[in-house]
Amino acid sequence: MTTSPGLLLLLLLLLLVQPREGATSQEAVVCAGTACYSAHWGKLSADDAQLHCDKKGGNLATLKSEEEARHVQGTLAQLLQPGAPLAERMGRFWIGLQRDKGKCLDSDLPLKGFRWVDGVEDTPYTNWHKEAKNSCISKRCVSLLLDLSTPALASRLSKWAEGPCGSPRSPGNSVEGFVCKFSFKGMCRPLALGGPGQVTYTTPFQATSSTLQAVPFGSMAHVACGDKDESQQPYFLCKEKAPNVFEWNSSGPLCISPKLGCDFNNGGCEQDCFEGGDGSFRCGCRPGYRLLDDLVSCASRNPCSSSPCGGGATCVPVQLGKDFRCHCPPGYQLDLTGRDCVDVDECQDAPCTQECVNTPGSFRCECWVGYEPGGPGEGACQDVDECAPGRSPCAQGCTNTIGSFSCSCEDGYILAGEEGTQCLDLDECEGQGARRCGSLCLNTEGSFRCGCLPGWELAPDGVSCTGGPTSPAPSAGTPQVQDTGDGEGEPVSSATASSPTGDPEGTSETTWVVPTTGRSSLPRHVRTSLAPPEMLVPSGTLGGWSPVGPLATPGQRESTGDDFTAKHSDSGTDGQKLLLFYILGTVVAILLLLALALGLLVYRKRRAKREEKEKPKNAADSYAWVPERAESRAAENPYSPTPGTDC
Repeated sequence: MTTSPGLLLLLLLLLLVQPREGATSQEAVVCAGTACYSAHWGKLSADDAQLHCDKKGGNLATLKSEEEARHVQGTLAQLLQPGAPLAERMGRFWIGLQRDKGKCLDSDLPLKGFRWVDGVEDTPYTNWHKEAKNSCISKRCVSLLLDLSTPALASRLSKWAEGPCGSPRSPGNSVEGFVCKFSFKGMCRPLALGGPGQVTYTTPFQATSSTLQAVPFGSMAHVACGDKDESQQPYFLCKEKAPNVFEWNSSGPLCISPKLGCDFNNGGCEQDCFEGGDGSFRCGCRPGYRLLDDLVSCASRNPCSSSPCGGGATCVPVQLGKDFRCHCPPGYQLDLTGRDCVDVDECQDAPCTQECVNTPGSFRCECWVGYEPGGPGEGACQDVDECAPGRSPCAQGCTNTIGSFSCSCEDGYILAGEEGTQCLDLDECEGQGARRCGSLCLNTEGSFRCGCLPGWELAPDGVSCTGGPTSPAPSAGTPQVQDTGDGEGEPVSSATASSPTGDPEGTSETTWVVPTTGRSSLPRHVRTSLAPPEMLVPSGTLGGWSPVGPLATPGQRESTGDDFTAKHSDSGTDGQKLLLFYILGTVVAILLLLALALGLLVYRKRRAKREEKEKPKNAADSYAWVPERAESRAAENPYSPTPGTDC
């Protein structure tokens, strides 16, 4: 007996993929519609699981509808049925729903910002176990939660759980496997057996099964009849006979038995089986149906009776009831299969004047920021007047522009705030601004005033200072206010000032005059600045000074508020207080230094005494030294009448 190499290779493949007896199957397959789903055991990361599916021509499974979710659940139910019961724990099986790193959670969308591996982001069906975690720093993947201790039911859909996608070294403790999806042009019906035998299907993605309810295009079927040897076991291939028509390259029932006839599996016929007198039989169909070319299957004479169109499409019979065509409602179009409808993106044709938002089956127009929808007879979007009364966000001036606005401030103010809508008073007397006045510069809300030192008066130009007439004052250093009868007064100071022109008399009494509106003192919040010395130079007038440089006119920077009067007594009192604070601060600092020096001296004295007491004593300190005598006088003459003499 000769066997072809192709047959040997196929048999070897079947032996390799068959599960061991008594062991749990490593995969399960369910085919329906135009797709097949395969469930696999394996602790892999989501990326490795996707790579495994991709090598066989598929992707991790997508669950875009409840029907598709039921197909996947049926695959998992097949995977858990063989073998002994597993331990009580929850297992996770990867599916093709992921969220890339850097993309955050979007609670307003059904998929929460996730998207399927085929790129689709907007599908209505979801089955979340709990709210997804709002994390943007890492990739997140979705898996199906399955209780491994109880048999899986196809009617009980598994919940979705999101989490880390795992890594090759650490796929995740609860990850048990994954589900793949393979799409095809079409499916063939299962082969019909008219007698004892078994059909084994081998799919293009290398899965084998004998229980497929639909066999994908390109699959091979191996038929083993009970009363025939292996050399007579035929192989069949699922082919595309016509556009969207897929059939096996065989006709009639397989493994027929004349002894059994129609008694075994209805002779392999889908509907009716008719026996002949010689032990033969044939298949037939009920009224309203017709027999297909495989001489086994029946199809309705109305091609739309089986509802072949999906996705909201309507089936319309054509060619005298031999074929059908699917039609989609407005806003949808047929997909590549010609049987399902997909949404049309109307925004690609730019139907809106500004912003277009696509919706399922339709679209809507929106306006940009700064615009609002127009009324009847107006344009689609019209400009919003942000400066209208009651709507202006600006503190002072507001100018409306097309689609926006701009804020402005009056003279003496500058724009401030994060959005540039507030106005802040400009201090004209700060820094170089003091040069605006000949002597003193007084900042006011939105403007400024010029003033003069004691002994000077403000010139008619309101900027420079000139020497004024002297007038005696009741007390030195105390300003007086003269009432002119019209509510205005002039503070008069009796302080003396040196004559700028070198008057030989040395001093003369002068008057400090500042315009006022009845208020006798300068508010504390008004900033006062003294013009730099170089601004004042001697003038031709005796006792007068004239300003140098750019000056303001009397009418410039006028404020509508009250005028202020600077009083010499206030400045003198403030100066005395400041001097007193300086003196007290100096005295306190000197006292602190003296206390520190005294403490240091006491410490050093105590330390010296302590070191003197602790100094070790010398043994020679207990003895007294005798003065040395000369050797010539060491021995006295005993015969000398006078001791100590030789004679």
